[in-house]
Amino acid sequence: MGDCMYVIQEGQAEVVREAEGREISLRMLGKGDLFGEMAVVNREVRSASVRAVGDARVLTIDKKTFLRRVHEDPSLAYRILQTLSQRVRELTADLERARSGN
Repeated sequence: MGDCMYVIQEGQAEVVREAEGREISLRMLGKGDLFGEMAVVNREVRSASVRAVGDARVLTIDKKTFLRRVHEDPSLAYRILQTLSQRVRELTADLERARSGN
């Protein structure tokens, strides 16, 4: 169960998920990218794992801090929506490619 999100301050991280006994790399993240935000919004089990690739520095933001920051700067919520929207677009394109066999 997740109760915080993260922002990469330095370095890179890989998002992975295990399926049918094997690990699948979903994406690479870099400086400024965030992850774990879905758990802060809907408090469900994390859908993937993230691990540093080499040295990385990550900022942890708990739900209370996140909500306070959104209250102070509503554009933060908008930027997160932009990130989530872009991920949905990418996943939709990946699904289309998989279904077409490319």
